[in-house]
Amino acid sequence: MIRIGNGKVITRDAERPYMEDGAVVCDGEIIKEIGTGEEMQKKYPGAEFIDARGGIIMPGFINAHTHIYSGLARGLAIDGFDPTNFYEILDGMWWNIDRHLTMDGTRASAYATILDCIRDGVTTIFDHHASFCEIPGSLFAIKDVCRELGMRACLCYEVSERDGEEKTLQGIRENAEFARWAAQENDDMIKAMFGGHALFTISDATFAKMVEENNGLTGFHIHVAEGMDDVYDSLRRFGCRPVNRLLNNGILGEKTLLGHCIHINPAEMEILRETGTMVVNNPESNMGNAVGCSPVLPMLKKGIVVGMGTDAYTHDMLESLKVFLLIQRHNACQPNIAFMEDMKMLFENNRIIAGRYFSKPLGILKPGAAADVIVMDYKPFTPFSDANVDGHMLFGMMGKNCRTTVINGRVLYKDREFVGIDEEKINAWVMEQSKKLWGELNHRTY
Repeated sequence: MIRIGNGKVITRDAERPYMEDGAVVCDGEIIKEIGTGEEMQKKYPGAEFIDARGGIIMPGFINAHTHIYSGLARGLAIDGFDPTNFYEILDGMWWNIDRHLTMDGTRASAYATILDCIRDGVTTIFDHHASFCEIPGSLFAIKDVCRELGMRACLCYEVSERDGEEKTLQGIRENAEFARWAAQENDDMIKAMFGGHALFTISDATFAKMVEENNGLTGFHIHVAEGMDDVYDSLRRFGCRPVNRLLNNGILGEKTLLGHCIHINPAEMEILRETGTMVVNNPESNMGNAVGCSPVLPMLKKGIVVGMGTDAYTHDMLESLKVFLLIQRHNACQPNIAFMEDMKMLFENNRIIAGRYFSKPLGILKPGAAADVIVMDYKPFTPFSDANVDGHMLFGMMGKNCRTTVINGRVLYKDREFVGIDEEKINAWVMEQSKKLWGELNHRTY
């Protein structure tokens, strides 16, 4: 049993949203009780005590869309790579990386990503993987790293026809085999979706194979209308817009998650609302790739569940929180919009998205919820209360404020040190793998 106390508690539970001096008691995988520090100390004197040192005790963050396969790209420059549009970014950078990503490279990417997530207080990830060099077994390799390091994850493989029929079929099989394994395992730490890349890299025949192999096991996790390539391709080859294509192919539904949805129109939004399909926005990635500003505010107004991801541009969810507000206000030329929607996406809708896959409540501190708790080392120099928590989140905190991370009742990171994880050994091995990858990409030794 663990008692996390001596801090301000933000629960994200409407019944008891905030305690000035609170404590959270975890019993195994779940939260047992929340109360004042004094109450919990008297009631659970034998519990292991984690001192928040006056910081903020809150639920761990959920990242609704990331890419482990980009984990070894930090600082990478590929010789001759100077993209002028989104397709060139995909083909020259990301597809180039995943075409050289071996099984060890996939494992190394998972280690690097997950360690950074834990440091930034992220306790659940929805990953969208690609390693066209070695596809079979790649999701299982990532699963093994998630289990070793203690990360809660929902995984899928990015089906795409960009590298030919055999690779397409391997991607479909990897999704199907992993989805069947996850369904049989029924582990609330590891779940599965059925992944697909951008629609312009997937034919209707491939969609039919994906639906057949999935056989209703899980929902789909697909990039949609991130660039105009999807729109042009769908109109030219199929006579309809991207969301209509997904509807026609049986992809949409309450467990399906669409990444980006930047270039969709009001009619497509209506389809998403009627089918209960979820969307995830990735504001920093959209700005970095210069693909546009997603119409998140109209989607939310229609009642579509739009969550927040990072597209692996960062692992800091508070960074995405800040950038979302900026891109929406800049795009609309209105300085008084998007604040409430920003908070809703990260702290409510990501919880809804996770709730469609994981059985225990995530993203909330209350009895019976998953014991995913973080401590933020944040000492405010202005008044701090339940009335302005979100303002402090947006303008004061960063992921790097995280000092302690507990996932599923397991203390993984305490006072900025990993617990039971040999960081130096892992980093040394990851460095070896990154040098191999960079060497192959640039044909030289690092």
